[in-house]
Amino acid sequence: MSLQPDLTPRRRTTALLRGRGLTEGRAALADLSTRYLQLRPSALPDLSLAGGAAGAALVHAALHPVFPAAGHLARAERRLTQAVEQLGRGRVDPGLHAGVAGVGWVIAHLVGPPAEGGEDLCAPIDRALAVVLDRAPWTGPFDVINGLAGIGVYALERAPHPAAGPLVARVVRRLAETVKPQATGATWWSNPAWLPRSARRAHHPDWNLGVAHGVAGVIAFLGRAVAAAVDAPTTATARTLLEGAVAWLLSQELPTGAAGCFPWAVASGIPRAPARVAWCAGDPGIAAALHVAARSAGEPGWAQEATRIGLRAALRGVADAGVVDVGLCHGAAGNAHVFHRLHRATGDDRFADAARRWFARALAMRAPGRGVAGFRAYDPDPRGVLGWRSAPGFLTGAAGVALALVAATTDAEPRWDRALLLS
Repeated sequence: MSLQPDLTPRRRTTALLRGRGLTEGRAALADLSTRYLQLRPSALPDLSLAGGAAGAALVHAALHPVFPAAGHLARAERRLTQAVEQLGRGRVDPGLHAGVAGVGWVIAHLVGPPAEGGEDLCAPIDRALAVVLDRAPWTGPFDVINGLAGIGVYALERAPHPAAGPLVARVVRRLAETVKPQATGATWWSNPAWLPRSARRAHHPDWNLGVAHGVAGVIAFLGRAVAAAVDAPTTATARTLLEGAVAWLLSQELPTGAAGCFPWAVASGIPRAPARVAWCAGDPGIAAALHVAARSAGEPGWAQEATRIGLRAALRGVADAGVVDVGLCHGAAGNAHVFHRLHRATGDDRFADAARRWFARALAMRAPGRGVAGFRAYDPDPRGVLGWRSAPGFLTGAAGVALALVAATTDAEPRWDRALLLS
């Protein structure tokens, strides 16, 4: 397969990072480039976007324009081929970050629509996901990582292919069937069994507020679904769901004197305390998701709320942020990139300052000789036991750090972050 040729960024003289930060960022990026070229296929545990071959293809494609003679483009094609070849081997989850939809998303993102008469690599994925989405009643996750919203993110990336609209419509119908009206607005119930073992709680129900596993991710997807306007009934349903979800989310804000705006979830047994500063389940991710929905649906009031929430998050110090590692999901590079994206969306230099602080923190976390180019993840093992790992993946590993650094040191538009509903 051949990748789209329009992924080449130009080195810019006004990069987000400056001075020492820019020098250190470029040095780290050069080390990451070398390490990913040395990475063996066997080091990738599966086909997934989150931690496997599909995510590796994404980072190679982003590194190619920065190091054009290094061989990253060929490696991107190999890793994506590796992921596609694994699709037919055994059972694969349908989700975006761990399954079929994620491989399809990377194909749609990097390869694009098939040439006339050419093979459509996404067609089998479309058919498989249509079968999954036609199961009623829906009893699976609704979220971005594993569930409905993530499948919807794939469908949106598939556009303008004719298969995109029907898939988006199916996702919106399933979300409409599973929404739970509340005193203010509406939201979705999160079964703790859907969460990773390390994140489960022994209580019911969970009303998760975050992007990764909660309502904020659905809000960003629904906003983009409204903008996609696949058909009138789907658009109307998506807007109704979106308005209810935004109303419920904003009604959960903590008192003004709290250190942050939102808890990670609302349930009996969970203290109503500020969540950590993160994309996955914290104020930065909520602000960015709400901003995407606001721009997509033409709601300037929501954009003002998103900016306010994001700026409060930008002012929180590192000491009380709850950040221990570096990845995109809940680490320092993830915060840096979310604030960078909010700066690009709003033009507010306070977001740029926050992004630079978090990039400085991410670069200070490098441990030479450990992990991938010095970057490690504090991840659970298969039993759910947390510990420091050498992780080459996209969501919590070094691939995500590399992608964030490309965006901060070049003029590349980080379109890859649509997989995180950040744009």
